[in-house]
Amino acid sequence: MITLKEISSLADLRLFVKFPFELYRDSEQWIPPIISEEIESFDKRKNPVFHNADARFFLAYKSGKIAGRIVVIINWLEVKDQGIGKIRFGWLDFIDDKEVSTALLTKVHEIGLQNQLDFMEGPLGFSNLDKVGVLTEGFESPGSMITWYNYPYYKEHYESFGLQVEKTYLESRFTLYHTDPDHYKRIQDIIKARYKLKAVNFSRTKDIMDWADRMFELFQETYIKLSSFVPISKSQIEYFKKKYLKFINPEYIKFVLDEQDQLVAFAIVMPSYSEAMKKAKGKLFPFGIFHLNKARKKSKSVLFYLIGIHPEFQNKGITAMIMHEFGQTFHKKGITHCFRSPELADNLAIQQMWKYFNPEVYKKRCTYKLVLLRKK
Repeated sequence: MITLKEISSLADLRLFVKFPFELYRDSEQWIPPIISEEIESFDKRKNPVFHNADARFFLAYKSGKIAGRIVVIINWLEVKDQGIGKIRFGWLDFIDDKEVSTALLTKVHEIGLQNQLDFMEGPLGFSNLDKVGVLTEGFESPGSMITWYNYPYYKEHYESFGLQVEKTYLESRFTLYHTDPDHYKRIQDIIKARYKLKAVNFSRTKDIMDWADRMFELFQETYIKLSSFVPISKSQIEYFKKKYLKFINPEYIKFVLDEQDQLVAFAIVMPSYSEAMKKAKGKLFPFGIFHLNKARKKSKSVLFYLIGIHPEFQNKGITAMIMHEFGQTFHKKGITHCFRSPELADNLAIQQMWKYFNPEVYKKRCTYKLVLLRKK
């Protein structure tokens, strides 16, 4: 007998956040979140995403024990402003029991029909800045702080419910040993002269904050044509600035400006926090903050978190400028391995940007879709 409980209290929300710690306690690949930050991100008083979105949280119980969880999301910017009748679901975890996964997914289906929406899709967060996709390949590799990890049986449960693959995302990696710094130096010299561009580096987080709003605006301009894109409000941008910029070394943010000092491209790289997050075990104190600070300064692997290039400058070699600057920074810090965050498999423009780095696709993940209402 499976029982679903909709949660609203802080005590239940803590149980919701901590369930994966039990589910993945024997997994070497699962990366635990910081519990306090995960709870805060679900706090409707603190996270501005709830200004334009509704979310309902459910725990599944079997024999009196938590056996699964799910967040059911309606992003009203997507539904009302874009006319996309989608109900989202995310943070879906469950034991290997199809009665549990069926009960959780059925709840999404019910809420979607109640709101007269057309289809359900997930796993997704609230926006393009959240985690995305169920892992379908690459289970042997550790996750990261910006991706979900899951067991291989998840895919079978999704498909058993009748969900079908909607979007595929690729994660790639490359080593700096496979890159030729002289090659990028030659290209970036040509690009700079041809388009009158200049690269900007930073040494203080304070200096970046003055550019942060424009950076997120450019991020939206870069990806607005993608089918998965949902606009990000100004209040959300402020929230993400406070939440993530503190984890990023200022020298890991690179800008490209035109001759009028307008931002035309940027890239943000994060140190890999995977090992530090495992050691922290979900807690910042007393030792978690020490492990995170150590990783920020000494990690030899980095994750390409966000990149934005103005549509007028895409496919014009801007990445050569960015990688030339990163190459110099990485050399000073002894960085050896680079990882890319999930990117849509059909985003050919982004794939062209990386082709010279000989990237290896080492993970694949998907979102799954089920039609609820047929449009007349």
